[in-house]
Amino acid sequence: MNTPALHRKAFLLLLVLVTLAFGWILWPFYGAVFWGAILALLFAPLNRRILRRWPGRRNLAALATLIICLVIVILPLALITTSLVTEASLVYQRIRSGEWNVGVYARQIFDAMPGWLVQLLDRFGMGNFQALQERLTSVAGDVSQYAATQAVAIGSNTLNFVVAFGVMLYLLFFLVRDGAMLSAMVRKAIPLDEAHKRNLIGKFATVVRATVKGNVVVAITQGVLGGIAFWVLGIQGAMLWGALMAFLSLLPAVGAALVWGPVAVYYLATGALVQGFGLIAYGVFVIGLVDNVLRPILVGKDTKMPDWVVLISTLGGMAIFGINGFVIGPAVAALFIATWAIFAGTDEAETEPGSAGA
Repeated sequence: MNTPALHRKAFLLLLVLVTLAFGWILWPFYGAVFWGAILALLFAPLNRRILRRWPGRRNLAALATLIICLVIVILPLALITTSLVTEASLVYQRIRSGEWNVGVYARQIFDAMPGWLVQLLDRFGMGNFQALQERLTSVAGDVSQYAATQAVAIGSNTLNFVVAFGVMLYLLFFLVRDGAMLSAMVRKAIPLDEAHKRNLIGKFATVVRATVKGNVVVAITQGVLGGIAFWVLGIQGAMLWGALMAFLSLLPAVGAALVWGPVAVYYLATGALVQGFGLIAYGVFVIGLVDNVLRPILVGKDTKMPDWVVLISTLGGMAIFGINGFVIGPAVAALFIATWAIFAGTDEAETEPGSAGA
């Protein structure tokens, strides 16, 4: 009986079990741990720059980096979120009071439709306006009920949010301070060739940085441009719709158009041709240009992944992990591509002529 081999197998089993158990313990705070690690990765170059100015003062450099992160990222995000909650509450009250009546808007669009379009809708069983209005009313009621439920959930989960936020800041400090050491330990523990480890870790870090920075810049730009357009057109809740466009712009190519597109259709259907065609032109040539120009430069250029891979991995990641998926999806896709590239290169090297007798 090979005792050392048996001991190694038992140790590997123990290693897997304790790793899974540790992951299970961290799972309730996986969002805090995830974003703590992401922010530490993003602000690691800044921490290294501060350390060069203050050599040997790792705690002070990490604290300075944490304060800068709070000022640049977290506090502005908290202020924007507070404003959006207020705006969303106003919109909800208008819908609930009947000031915003979905049926009225639908009636205006339906009356403005040409005959051939009404006939086409009839073929698909959508030509009956009463039935359509009932469906829209039902959907509006469901949305209102969901919004009310989420409001109650947010209030009841305030303590959990504060705890998770504290965990993220606490973890961020130590990851910034000890990130280089932890990275070296992880690199040493990975049982791969040094070149392969450098390739995979470098690819992961590059994709995460490019995805977060690129998508955030694109989202903010499209949200601001969309909110300005809605404000100029006099649409109520322009800030809220701009934020929604910013969120949906995480989906490449189609995101922001899901908001301004229906509004443009409404303007055209109700005879406001200038506003409708103007919004379409603005959406395609201004908001859309941001997606077509900035995203390939900020995301695709660094990740070196095709646009369709970025799109599918982003959609899949967000479907599984929610908002965190816009980072997790492309990162997994990049590791998938890099791993198979390494495997293909290794396989080719092993099957080269003369390699067997070397």
